[in-house]
This record gives sequence, C-alpha cells and structure tokens, in this order.
Amino acid sequence: MRDKIRDQLLNPHGLERLYRSNKSTFKREFNALYPEIGGNETARVWYERLNYEDEEISWGTRNELTFVVFAALLAGLVAKIPALTGIPEDNFLSRNISFIVFPFLAAYFSWKQKLDIKKVLPIGGAFFIALLYINLLPSNDLQSHTFILAAIHLPLFLWAILGYAFLGDGIKDYQRRLDYLRYNGDLVVMGTLILISGMILTGISIGLFSLIELNIEKIFGEYIVIWGLAAAPIVSTYLVQTNPHLVNKVSPVIAKVFTPLVLITLVIYLISIIYTGQDPYTDRDFLMVFNIMLIGVMAIILFSIIETDEDVESRFPHMMLTALSGVTIIVNGIALSAILFRIAEWGITPNRMAVLGGNLLMLTNLVIVGYYLFKGLTQNEGIEAVKKSITSFLPYYSIWTIVVTFLFPLLFGFK
Repeated sequence: MRDKIRDQLLNPHGLERLYRSNKSTFKREFNALYPEIGGNETARVWYERLNYEDEEISWGTRNELTFVVFAALLAGLVAKIPALTGIPEDNFLSRNISFIVFPFLAAYFSWKQKLDIKKVLPIGGAFFIALLYINLLPSNDLQSHTFILAAIHLPLFLWAILGYAFLGDGIKDYQRRLDYLRYNGDLVVMGTLILISGMILTGISIGLFSLIELNIEKIFGEYIVIWGLAAAPIVSTYLVQTNPHLVNKVSPVIAKVFTPLVLITLVIYLISIIYTGQDPYTDRDFLMVFNIMLIGVMAIILFSIIETDEDVESRFPHMMLTALSGVTIIVNGIALSAILFRIAEWGITPNRMAVLGGNLLMLTNLVIVGYYLFKGLTQNEGIEAVKKSITSFLPYYSIWTIVVTFLFPLLFGFK
C-alpha cells in the first residue's frame, strides 16, 4: 500500500481509489509515509483530511443505520425463538447462542465492504453448515463431553468466519489481521460500556415504576433485556466502525495499565500456589480454573502488543510485555505438565485432549511471541515482528477449533 500511495501521489483519482479500497490501511500507511512526502501539497491536504478528528458522534449513512437497526431486531428475534416456539431455552442456547451474534456481524462487514458473491457464499455456507451440525449433534441430555466441547469451540470457529468477512480482500495482509484483533478489543470496550449503561437504565426504570406500584420486571426481562443483549454486539460494532475516535484512545490506555498489574498478580499467584500447596496435577477443578486464567492472560498479552505503538520511545511497555510473556510461559508449562500427568495416570478423554491441544498451541504461540519480544528488547528493535508473529499464528487456532468441533464427536463416538 505504501508504494502504491507514493506512485499515485500526483494522481488524485488514484489516491481516492486506494483510500476507498481500504480506508484504515490507507490511513496507517499514509501517516507512516508522510515524513517522506510532507513537502508535497497534495500530501499535506490528505494528511489533514485523514487526521482531522471530529468531536461529534457520527451516525453513518441512512442505509447503514437502517441495516444495523434491522440486524439488531433480527438478532433479538433469534434470541426469542425459545419463547415463541416452546423449545427449551437451555437446549436452544447451548446450541445456538453463537448464531445470535456472529451471522449478523458477518453480514454487516460483508455488506459494508461490498464483498462479491464469491466471498459471501462461502461465509453463508459455513454458518449454515455449522447451524445444521450443532443442532443435529447428539448430546445425551447435554451430558456428552464431545457435545460440550463442540458447543464451547463453535463460537471460536464462527469467530474465524467473522474474521474472513472482516478481512475481505486483505485476508493475507497481516495489518488487516491486526485490525481485526484490534476491532475485537474495541468491541469489548464499547460493548461493556453499552451493557453497563443498559444495566443502569434497567435499574432506574424498574425503580421509578415501582414507586407508582407498577411491576415491569417481567416485561423488561422478557423483551427489553433480551433484545438489548442480542443487539449490543451489532450496535457496538456500528459505533466502533463509524466513530473510531470513541475508543481508539481508551484501548491503548487499558493495555498499558493492565499489563504491569497482570504481571504483578500472576507472580503473586504463582508464589501463593507454592505457599498454599494447591496441586493442579490431581485437582481437576483447580486445573480448569488455572487454564481459564491462562487464556485470559494470553488474551491480555496479545491485546497489549497490538495496542503498543511502533514509535513509542519508552522501553517500559516492551519490558513489561517481555516479562509477562516469560511468566505466562512458566504458567503454561505447569498447566501442560499437569495435563500430561493426568493423561498418563488416567488415560485419554475428549476433555484432556482438547485442553492438551489448546495448551500446546498457546505455549507455542507464547514462545514465538516471547522470542521476538526478547529479541526486540535486547537488540533495541521495534515490535513489528512481534505483531506479525501473532497474526501468522491465528490460522492454527482456527484449525484446532475445527478439529474439536467437527472431528472430536466422531473420534470419540459422541461420548
């Protein structure tokens, strides 16, 4: 993209075409190139255009707003299927909760990026196959281990399909993959703010109506809350995409604040394990919590790296990330050895194999990330290589989710 911008600098039509093909990548590459081309009048105009920040909230185009409202209503309607059809809610949600979110987000990005039919059909086909599969999968009254694993990993598979829709024509572009990961972080921030606001609104509304002796808890719970929860992801996505300035300064701050705090907490936690004598090798519940904590820390590391600017002069964030990666590798090693011990002692089960594969993937990813972080720190290099290593590893997680979701039930006889 950078070379294309340089080549089209004297061609206004060509620059506009490049910008419209991929706005976020164009802005990033143009800003990186600007110190070299800043003497050009066209470059100065484009710099002001790209970096002007409007304080007001943008509501996008009328068509985009209509699309989001319609998608939010449909998402709420899907969430209400158990109430409308009499299907047991637990059974429906255990299989279909992912389809309240991901298909509508994928449709939004497919529509927004004007993907051609050759790309839209595989996306729709993947969602349709996944929908049929999870609803036809035997569950033995939800006691099947392979069913539970498939239900847990299916959202990760659909997340990968959503990524395909988000990337569009830039599926091999590591910067676009970073944009997708960054979007997920921004979505969490915006979604959390919306949910907190919704909780406050619900509490105030119920309290006000209770003063006049009207009980609206049931109405709120069955309609407003359910529709609001279903609509939150698509509305949050819409706000993040149309108003990137709302969270693009919040996410880096969160990353910088939480990295040292998580590092301190993790070190204290490891010391506490030794002091209390807790044993992840024989205590199954402790090992499960241990792995959940590991996934959370892994997510924080990746999110912090993505939000770290390449041109930051301070080495402190880089040092914190390197230290946190090192400690997390130790934690992952403990969890992995505990899983191997349990397999050696009590044999192979679907749960143990799923956790083993996930931990091996995370450990490999952490070692690669830690290597590039340490290399960048000792050789005074930037963090670009670390970001590339993160994006290049994403397909392996997708492959593993496919294996667990679609192959484990067959390999283990639906047990």
